[in-house]
Amino acid sequence: MRAAVLRGQEDLRIEDVPVPTAGPGELVLRVGAALTCGTDLKVYRRGYHARMLTPDRLFGHEVAGTVVQVGEGVTAFSLGDRVIPLNSAPCDACFFCRNNQQNLCDDLLFNNGAYAEFIRIPARIVQKNTLHIPDAIPFEHAALTEPLACVVRGLEESGVSFSADSNAVDTQTAIVLGAGPIGLLFIHAASILGLHVIAVVKRKDQVATARHFGAEQVLRISDVPDPVAAARALTPEGRGAEIVFEAVATPEAWQWAVQMARKGGLVNLFGGPPRGTTVSLDTNLIHYSDLTLKASFHHTPAAARRAFDLIATGRFHAEDFLTGTATIEDLPNVFRRMLTRPADGIAPEIKTVVFPSAASEPMAQAAREEHA
Repeated sequence: MRAAVLRGQEDLRIEDVPVPTAGPGELVLRVGAALTCGTDLKVYRRGYHARMLTPDRLFGHEVAGTVVQVGEGVTAFSLGDRVIPLNSAPCDACFFCRNNQQNLCDDLLFNNGAYAEFIRIPARIVQKNTLHIPDAIPFEHAALTEPLACVVRGLEESGVSFSADSNAVDTQTAIVLGAGPIGLLFIHAASILGLHVIAVVKRKDQVATARHFGAEQVLRISDVPDPVAAARALTPEGRGAEIVFEAVATPEAWQWAVQMARKGGLVNLFGGPPRGTTVSLDTNLIHYSDLTLKASFHHTPAAARRAFDLIATGRFHAEDFLTGTATIEDLPNVFRRMLTRPADGIAPEIKTVVFPSAASEPMAQAAREEHA
């Protein structure tokens, strides 16, 4: 089969590799659709990921597909099932799992290989973190579950309720710094859950995009002399936001996030800067404003199910995040383009849908039209 293999820093190759087979407890899927991801871009740029993969490995992790092989002992899935396998599963036995922190599992099992014709799903992920996809949901929509699950967990860890009858967020204001894919996911999910969202963006094209995904107010940093003061001025009585989500991953954005929160507020430092990065923070401000600073990493099986529910119920507008298509053979060029931002005013791709072959795209389009 044809598959993308990461050979090193900015060295992504499309190669012929063996079709995987399902061992005990495992599944093999025919890939229906995979999605590009900011994490994959970071791994492509650096040539590795501290936890997810090392060079000379199959690449990609946001995927959905059809079961074509069922390993011995699997009873929850059958041939022909449409499924979304998450890219990890916890052990549920270590200290962190026992303390309801499965995202920090000492033996967190990751899986890669989404950019391929077929993908093998390890037994633990089959058992703990694979979900059935209703026929009405396109594969490419379901594949958004993984990044959305990370955002869902970030929202929950910041005190945002997903209860349908909760009115706790009715008066809450959230500032989201950044309007890349993760920032836009935060904007859209937070707005769905009832928060008043202020987006702080860099590029001209991001103003309209942030509004489209639910931001009630948008601040472009180059339009004001002091982004912190300008952002706070947009909040009720200029107090600052109850919650600030940082989705840029730069020291300056971390500093701004702390300064944009109201007294007693919470700052979620979601964006992960490179290893060794340091940030200088105003300790007086943090202490006397009684701020809560936290970070959110990855997702859990429970967060994945809540994310998938947002997509499956139609509350989350998945189709709007899918702004381009490609085949596996196109991938090296896709990632090279992702390294270079377009001129300001030209909207970049949010998510590119990668179909296993050119024939898959019209088939997927026909399915979308059938279920429209």
